[in-house]
Amino acid sequence: MHFYFNDVFARRKFAGNQLATFLDCEGLDGEEMQKVAREVNFSETTFITDRTEKNGGYDVRIFTPNREVDFAGHPTLGTADVIRRHVIGREVDRVVLNLKVGQVPVDFTLDGMAWMRQMPPRFGKDLERNMVARALGLKPDAIDARWPIQEVSTGFPHVIVPLLGLRTLKRVKVDVDRYLEMVKGAWAENVLIFCMEGQEEGQQISVRVFPISHGIPEDPATGSGNGCLAAYLSKHRCLGSSDVDVHVGQGYELGRPSSLYLKASEAEGQISVFVGGRVIPVCEGEWEL
Repeated sequence: MHFYFNDVFARRKFAGNQLATFLDCEGLDGEEMQKVAREVNFSETTFITDRTEKNGGYDVRIFTPNREVDFAGHPTLGTADVIRRHVIGREVDRVVLNLKVGQVPVDFTLDGMAWMRQMPPRFGKDLERNMVARALGLKPDAIDARWPIQEVSTGFPHVIVPLLGLRTLKRVKVDVDRYLEMVKGAWAENVLIFCMEGQEEGQQISVRVFPISHGIPEDPATGSGNGCLAAYLSKHRCLGSSDVDVHVGQGYELGRPSSLYLKASEAEGQISVFVGGRVIPVCEGEWEL
């Protein structure tokens, strides 16, 4: 099988979130794909299961080290870029992925950005402040009381937690046992914390994401989670209106600084969510089974 490694939501190599994408893997079943993903041990690994376009898109499966998932953000952008470069073989403006969550289009712009339109958001329950604070190793008053702690999904559910400032976000240390107890049996198992302060000039928001239930202690760049955040920011008018157009920093605590761009707007009661970033090729090779 041929494979490609890309850094997604990065501005240079060795930043952003790593992605392994495999081609010519039609003979693999799900169990074998899971073994490969566990061996690679990135946040996600993707498999393009057919080079042929079907219903206007390309069949793709996504695996974390622990399980297959219906949707994830940086694998969607990174795999679309591989399809564009190495399956289609020319710089088309749009690539559609056939994922378990449904068809997800990725649009490429002249400035080198890739943008995905995520699924219409769904909003779940609010979580109790004291419980969440304990799981994050914080006092309850470190959580921003202006907005709820809420489950949100634009394809992959996350718990969205607003914090008071960058210093608070940086000092979070997850209590794994309390975290696992908090998300046990929950719709949203991943936790995204954010604050309205950037890591560097030009950023408006900083984020950290903890997908511990999926075998990942912390993720350096999470397109699915940031899509949930964009929907949350729009719904709760966190920026003064339902319109969202922000630059988010993530991954700094892991030494993999990441840049994600979020857009959202509401029309006729429906929120539209877009997440963008860059895909940086790192290497390619052959994988022998």
